[in-house]
Amino acid sequence: MDAGVIGTGVMGRNHVRVYSELKEVGTTYVYDLNTKAAEEVAAATGAEVCRSMEELLRKAECVSVVVPTPYHLRTAGEVIAAGVHTLIEKPLCLTVRECEELIGQIPDGLAVGVGHIERFNPVVTEVARVVRDPIYVSFHRHNPASARVSGSSVVEDLMIHDIDVAFNVLFPGREYTVHASGTGDVAAALAAFGRTPVYLSASRKSSKKVRSVYIEEEDRTIEGDFMTQEVYVYRKPEAYGQENGLYRQENIIEKLLVNKVEPLKIELSTFVRAARDGKPFTVTPEQGLSNVRVCEAISRSLAA
Repeated sequence: MDAGVIGTGVMGRNHVRVYSELKEVGTTYVYDLNTKAAEEVAAATGAEVCRSMEELLRKAECVSVVVPTPYHLRTAGEVIAAGVHTLIEKPLCLTVRECEELIGQIPDGLAVGVGHIERFNPVVTEVARVVRDPIYVSFHRHNPASARVSGSSVVEDLMIHDIDVAFNVLFPGREYTVHASGTGDVAAALAAFGRTPVYLSASRKSSKKVRSVYIEEEDRTIEGDFMTQEVYVYRKPEAYGQENGLYRQENIIEKLLVNKVEPLKIELSTFVRAARDGKPFTVTPEQGLSNVRVCEAISRSLAA
């Protein structure tokens, strides 16, 4: 299939690069209002520049929409109206109302998905495989300040990744409550699924980049690092005691075998296959809507 990318910011450039590397993709087309930016990424990847979105939609069979969030509804709406399979970078749209409006435009048989990249991180795959009955979960996603981020709070920018994993992978379809505190750049939320608390923290003020998940069960603890793509399972201590006044315990620690991959490459190859085979994409528009709904609930709590 021939693929297209609309938008050549940091993430858009990565989409162009990965499409150009996928064996499932023939030609990769790119369009941006900033023609120079489109030409630069095309020169670096072998993609072809389109001079208008209409030209790209005539040539590409599947398209990534990687424009700023306020333009998702209009841009993705045009791609969908052209009958082209569509992947929309997270969040699906700016508001719940816009998400619902966009979903109402999607015809049957068109593959439309949301680019929640962590869903394709092998850490999530492994954690979902081994987790059984969490009694406590925490996510931490902290970044140094970035000049590329504008117009969105830390909730929609960073925390939404972990919202997607928590609400759609660990506790799909479960009723919840959520409370939050913080600012536009630093926020923490406490969600509860029944009696299980799920803590989510996100920051754009950190001096250290952190991407982690921590899960406690009755007989073990599961810890994952999204960046190193490592997962550890800690079993209950086999022995306790004191020696020479020092506390001692012995644990069984398992390091799970994780096939390290680039999540974006898995995401885009999955999207291309979904478009080719006429199957739903892993992250559905309805799940994207659900994630934005949680973000709005957290934002309301922050403003209270």
